[in-house]
Amino acid sequence: MQLEKFSYDNQIVKQFMLAAVIFAVVGMLVGLIIAIQLYIPELNLGLQYITFGRIRPLHTNAVIFAFVGNIIFGGVYYSLQRVMKARMFSDFLSQFHFWGWQLIIVAAAVSLPLGITTSKEYAELEWPIDLAIAVIWLAFGTNMLGTIIKRREEHIYVAAWFYIATFVTITVLHVVNSIELPVGMFKSYSVYAGVQDALVQWWYGHNAVAFFLTTPYLGLMYYFLPKAANRPVYSYRLSILHFWALIFLYIWAGPHHLLYSSLPDWAQSLGTVFSIMLIAPSWGGMLNGLLTLRGAWDRVRDNPILKFMVVAVTAYGMSTFEGPMMSLKNVNAISHFTDWTVGHAHIGALGWNGLMSFGILYWLIPKMWGTELFSKKLANLHFWVATLGIVFYAIPMYWSGIAQALMWKQFTPLGVLQYPNFLETTLQILPMHVIRSFGGFLYFLGMFLLIYNLLATAKQGSFIKNEEAEASPIEKATDKIKRGMFHRWLEKRPVKFALLALVVILIGGAVQIIPMLAIDSNIPTIASIKPYTPLELQGRDIYIREGCVSCHSQLVRPFRSETERYGEYTKAGEGVYEHPFLWGSKRTGPDLQREGGKYGNLWHFLHMEDPRSMSPGSIMPRYPWLYTQTLDVSTTKTKINAMRSLGVPYAEGYEEIAEQDLLKQADAITKDLLNNGAPAESDKEIIALISYLQRLGTDIKGNKAAGK
Repeated sequence: MQLEKFSYDNQIVKQFMLAAVIFAVVGMLVGLIIAIQLYIPELNLGLQYITFGRIRPLHTNAVIFAFVGNIIFGGVYYSLQRVMKARMFSDFLSQFHFWGWQLIIVAAAVSLPLGITTSKEYAELEWPIDLAIAVIWLAFGTNMLGTIIKRREEHIYVAAWFYIATFVTITVLHVVNSIELPVGMFKSYSVYAGVQDALVQWWYGHNAVAFFLTTPYLGLMYYFLPKAANRPVYSYRLSILHFWALIFLYIWAGPHHLLYSSLPDWAQSLGTVFSIMLIAPSWGGMLNGLLTLRGAWDRVRDNPILKFMVVAVTAYGMSTFEGPMMSLKNVNAISHFTDWTVGHAHIGALGWNGLMSFGILYWLIPKMWGTELFSKKLANLHFWVATLGIVFYAIPMYWSGIAQALMWKQFTPLGVLQYPNFLETTLQILPMHVIRSFGGFLYFLGMFLLIYNLLATAKQGSFIKNEEAEASPIEKATDKIKRGMFHRWLEKRPVKFALLALVVILIGGAVQIIPMLAIDSNIPTIASIKPYTPLELQGRDIYIREGCVSCHSQLVRPFRSETERYGEYTKAGEGVYEHPFLWGSKRTGPDLQREGGKYGNLWHFLHMEDPRSMSPGSIMPRYPWLYTQTLDVSTTKTKINAMRSLGVPYAEGYEEIAEQDLLKQADAITKDLLNNGAPAESDKEIIALISYLQRLGTDIKGNKAAGK
């Protein structure tokens, strides 16, 4: 058969990799800043745009979607062309994807510090950006599947399996979790409420980790690790078991983020069981990667690229063992809401994603510039600096996390809390946060070693924009399924492969979500729960804007230590009007579920102005702008209408008088503050925020019969 000549598009790979390095520096710098803010809160310089609550999601989005995302796309575009023996389906779609993705990242970088956020973990971007993400993601998928369909290689290599699963699953996750009702160009409310919203969010959140930070990187591992080692993948059969078991089991595990919550026990149990089962395929993938180096371990000693990749795969194994262990209820009771979770997440992010990315860059750039790596010594130095950075980051987080949990739960011999003041536990772990930031600084410093080495490598070579290649075209697959060869048959049919992957991931999602949304008995009603007043609703949106949920949970678990500290544990029926839910995932400050009425209006007024005046040693930032910025009441009518559309029982026509009620409640709070000597103005944002904080948990206080 005559060979066909064509060329691989390296230009698009170059663009994504360059963007990845730039955004890695930005994302890690923001991460370092917020790490320091946790013991030097004044680092925000009194500016609302760089407080911890506003830029913490900027850090996570920059690292996940800008740094890691660009590495994924660059790695996919490079490897897919070569395993398919075909140029990308459309150069236009490649460029449309690249520039569209960068614009989305810039939009996130602008909107999040401005407080334009949904507050939902890893899905903070508002609805116009969500729509843009959907368009760009579909462009990527079209380009990828088009390339696979027009391939010149009969069988689809294992790396492409993971790329396909990533595309179909992220599509489903993004669409389902992003269903929201807009109430303006920069504001929306989730269509789900309370416990339902929590389930959908963590079904999305956990699987964003699974199918954005894991499956595409496993695809990259299956391509770049064998290339760097010049060895074939250890086991084809193991890769089949690894792939299908992983994508089937992963989608069920989200509820393990909601243990001891008001999520029904059956859903929590599903999350735990499937999380434990995940160890098998996860470690199968790790072993398949490490055993690819069998007989070549001597090369690892001398090859910095393999060092990065080996430690990355090992970190993947560590985090995928630790995650299932943390889904056990007895372990989760200690780890949840603490720094332990932060340490666990960064073993995956810094170790698995970060080190694998660096190894790929060190291997890929010399290839595309037709030269050798400028300095192996610098690459080795980067490896050790980055690895030490991970150690100095993770160990203090484990230490502080366990210290937090034990202090929260400690009782005296007389049966009272040993540390009733939450701030005591915060101050105890500040040295660990200092060490953590040093580890982050080391890791960040390694980026500059990488940048210098790669620039010097490119300078000594010449970029190959279009890499010439040739291969024979393939004939249309017509063979029948032979006994025991179903997968080989499936590998020749990418559309059927993608559809089967879609069915496999839909099963777990459907079993969890449909009953929660369709069966009312899953959410027992509570007669005393009432909708927020217009002022409280506006205050809640300010709470969301300022990112308070990054540090404060609103979920009292049924532990004696928590009910003694905070009050009655959280019931499912409390969240029926919560669009979105605000349970949080970390307690840097105390839980606020029962905050209402605990302190007077004056305390909140002074506390937000200067937290240390009311809580000496507090690491909470000041919020002076709340006292000068006028509350925008023009949105009240729209918000009331939107909430009614979502099932919140505001009376028909109430939106016409809602603003009057808002002003009346604001005047009452302001009068109380003035009577206590506080120079308050009724039209300022602080009044709305105080009204929200004073409402929290008051609907069921004293109500021992929580459900009806």
